[in-house]
This record gives sequence, structure tokens and C-alpha cells, in this order.
Amino acid sequence: MLKKLSFIGSSQLQQEKQKDYRNVVIIQVTIIVLGLLLSGPLLENPRSEVSKLIITVFSFFGALYAFLLWDLLRNFTRNNTLIISVLLILIALVIFGMLIEFPYFKIIQIENRRLALFIIHGILFPIEVLVIVFTIRDIFFSEFLTPDKLWGSACVFLMTGISFGSLYDLICISGLGSLGVDLELGIPNYAECVGHSLSLLGGIDSRYPEASYLIKNLGVIEGLWGSLFTVLIIGKLLGLPKPTDPKESKQNPEPYE
Repeated sequence: MLKKLSFIGSSQLQQEKQKDYRNVVIIQVTIIVLGLLLSGPLLENPRSEVSKLIITVFSFFGALYAFLLWDLLRNFTRNNTLIISVLLILIALVIFGMLIEFPYFKIIQIENRRLALFIIHGILFPIEVLVIVFTIRDIFFSEFLTPDKLWGSACVFLMTGISFGSLYDLICISGLGSLGVDLELGIPNYAECVGHSLSLLGGIDSRYPEASYLIKNLGVIEGLWGSLFTVLIIGKLLGLPKPTDPKESKQNPEPYE
């Protein structure tokens, strides 16, 4: 059921954001853990029955993640055009992706699969960036330290890793082998791109030293951003006072126009 975008109490909005942040973080952690633990069969034989099951599970969580991103976006804006447009785009991407990438049989045969994958990730990446920008603004323009800000910080950090993974996957789709290894395009390559991204974001050496020059340089930017965000968010949150009066907690930013 769609939320009303008319003004609601700030405390109620804060609770809603906390719930949505928490839901997104839970799905992010689930996707990351499953991706790191179950990527082995995908790399060995992406067409095996085990790999097909893994791809199906990943597709389900990917669709759920897309919906939760949209659900989170609704907390930040009253722009119905933006909200409805993003919803329709995400629904179209999920359906299109399922039709061309369902592992057990191809519902739609696409001659240029690389182009189809490029379109999917090329549209999804800006939406992820949009949600990140809104979330950062929500965190840094607040006046009090509330639980939703902590969940929001975790959400941004993990979303950065996943969105850079989408960017690396786009590069690999454009130039095959850009990661330095020959991987099956789709979920197998995307899972490794996300793993590569999270390694850099966590300060761990890249698992793919033979990656292209562009991916290496983007990795440096991602690593610097991860460190800078950590420093800024710690300084911001430590400097925020806790609300002592329920009325004070209502001074959080309202949804943006």
C-alpha cells in the first residue's frame, strides 16, 4: 500500500525511515553474504543445476532489494512524478531481467544479451546513486542523533559497495574481461564485481590485480570515498546531541520537494 506523501509527523517519519533503513541493510547483508559464500559454483559451472538455483535465489533477493530502495526513496521526497517513475522503471527492469535471465529456460530470446544487461545495470546504477544522495543529505542535515541515522549510515556504506559493483559490471559488459578474468556475464560476473568492490571498500587488496586501468582507478576512488565517508559520518554522529524532548526530535528535515 502506497504511503501518503502529504505531511506526517516528523517522529512518525523518523520511525518509518528507521524501519526502511533497517530492511534495506538486512537485504544488503543477505545479498553480500550469499554472494561471497555461494559464488563458487557460479564460477566453476554457471549452467549447473546448483548454479541455476543460486541464480534464482539471487534474482529473488535482487528484486526485493530494488523494491526496498524505492520504498526508502519515498521517505525523502513528495515528488509523485519521481516516485512513480522510479517504481515503473524498477518494475520494468525486474520483469525484463527475469524474462531474459531466468536460468531454467529462456522466456525471451535476446540476440544481443550484452546490450540487454548493459541497459539493466545502466538504469539501475543511477537509481542507486539517487538513493545514496538522498540518504546522505538526510544524515548530514539532521540536528539530533537518532537510531535511523545509524541505520542510514550502514545503508549508505553497503549501498556504495553494491553500486560500485554495478559500475564495475557495466565496464565488464562494455569490455569483456575488464576484471582481469573470463567470467560468464550476468549473475556470475556481477557477484564477483560486488565482491571486488566490497574488498576495496573494506580496505582489502583487490582479488583481481589484472583488472583494467579504468577499474583500478575507480577502485582507488571507491576506497578513498569509503574512508572519507567513515571519517565524516563518525565526526557528524558524535557531534549530534540526543533529543531530550519528543518535540525536539521533530526538527528532523522534512521530505524534500
